[in-house]
Amino acid sequence: MHSPWELTALLLDLDGTLYTAEGTIPGAVEAVWALRTRGLAVRFVTNTTTRSRRALAERLNRMGFPAEPAEIYTPAWAAGRFLRQRQARAYLLVPEGAREDLEGVLDEEERPDYVVIGDLGEAWTFERLNRAFRLILEHGAGLIGLGRTRYWRAADGLRLDVGPFVAALEEATGQKAMIFGKPDPGFFRMVLEDLGMPPEQVAMVGDDIEIDVGGAQVVGMRGILVRTGKFRPADLSGPIRPDAVLASVAELPAWLG
Repeated sequence: MHSPWELTALLLDLDGTLYTAEGTIPGAVEAVWALRTRGLAVRFVTNTTTRSRRALAERLNRMGFPAEPAEIYTPAWAAGRFLRQRQARAYLLVPEGAREDLEGVLDEEERPDYVVIGDLGEAWTFERLNRAFRLILEHGAGLIGLGRTRYWRAADGLRLDVGPFVAALEEATGQKAMIFGKPDPGFFRMVLEDLGMPPEQVAMVGDDIEIDVGGAQVVGMRGILVRTGKFRPADLSGPIRPDAVLASVAELPAWLG
């Protein structure tokens, strides 16, 4: 069966879709080259906050995937654009790798306009989380989450991502976070705006039925689920219906016909 749509752009998730902790998905490199050869606009959309766009592009190229920093969309890229446009001060609880894409944002720990939460992993402490709580509740700072991903698969197994920490601060402060990253509709619209393409001509390909597929479908894009990475058969029993399900991204060129 082939794709029933005419697409001009594909948004590809990274971890779990193009590669895992064990290495690249078999056939993924060849698939990305084939898609580019056809003239499709191939972009990369990830919720990672541990690497900058430049570092991600370097990693992708080392793996064999052709990629430029400007072709990669991350939560830090989106949040940086938002904060710089407003000349806002921010308390940045983000990994060192994300700070490059937040360059130009004033880092303020005493009276910030926003608290920005990224995936600090093992660097999380009660003191840091409680400080963020106080700045929001007592000093009126806004809350920004770099994505809402609940967990991811590391080499040693599943790990908490940024989502649970954002949820904890929302619960404690009663404030709803602004989310920059999948599956937030505003984030996907920023990507579409940068692409200059209507949603019906774009498909998102990923291994997370909620974050990748569901998020893309909300703004009118197609959502293609791959059975790699964090995919579980139970995903197909939920309320979200992918527009297509493929064994892996390697099937994408042939499926698009």
